[in-house]
Amino acid sequence: MMATATVTQKTGLVAWAGLLAVQVLWYSLYVPVSIPRWVAFALAVPPLLLPLLALPNVTRALLWVGILSLFYFCHGVSETWSSSADRWLGILEIAFALLLIGTLGAGVRRRR
Repeated sequence: MMATATVTQKTGLVAWAGLLAVQVLWYSLYVPVSIPRWVAFALAVPPLLLPLLALPNVTRALLWVGILSLFYFCHGVSETWSSSADRWLGILEIAFALLLIGTLGAGVRRRR
């Protein structure tokens, strides 16, 4: 699976893992004020695990997680804008989401 992946796909997989790591870090170390930690964790982490079902087809898995990353991009922007304490996590979330979306765009091939 990973040996046959292109450089673009490997970059996308690293961005996906980074986005997942940011969510785990965020909701295991930083407790959201308005809701319990386990609720925030349950809302943020499992959607990033769903594309694992399509992982034998790396392109399809990256497409799923790329579509999901749009939500995480919006979340990162809102947290970066509104929360000074969590700003660095929001910036990381934005960076990984943009890298993931960029790899999707770079992986598109034109049909002749």
